[in-house]
Amino acid sequence: MASPQQPSAPQPADTAAQPPAVPMPPADLDQARRTSMAAERTWLAWWRTSLAATVGALGVGRLAPELLGGSSWPYVLLGCGYASLAIGLLIVGAQRQRELEHALRTGNHVPLRFRTVGVFSVAGVALAILTLVLVIAQT
Repeated sequence: MASPQQPSAPQPADTAAQPPAVPMPPADLDQARRTSMAAERTWLAWWRTSLAATVGALGVGRLAPELLGGSSWPYVLLGCGYASLAIGLLIVGAQRQRELEHALRTGNHVPLRFRTVGVFSVAGVALAILTLVLVIAQT
């Protein structure tokens, strides 16, 4: 007769993604905590910048046409540009947070790519110049 098999203990679904638990010396643990909290503060900075861009989108897209008069479509279009910047900041900030936490677990260093810095810098400068030109043209 076949004997009933004992049910095995449930295994976590994602064991490959979790590093093995190795006790850390207190100094290393403190360093890991500080680094993790710094990564979290960086993520929050991405969020704050995105919120500022969202406020800029609202200000340029909704308030500026009422205050300055004239045609509203250029302001709405420019406001959409600021909103797109805000969305991009949220997405890249979330990806960056994931990269930093992974780097912390694996002991690697992941610098921010210059391409990312360049894209956001060019977008910010372009939006600022377009805003300036539009405000001057409408006054």
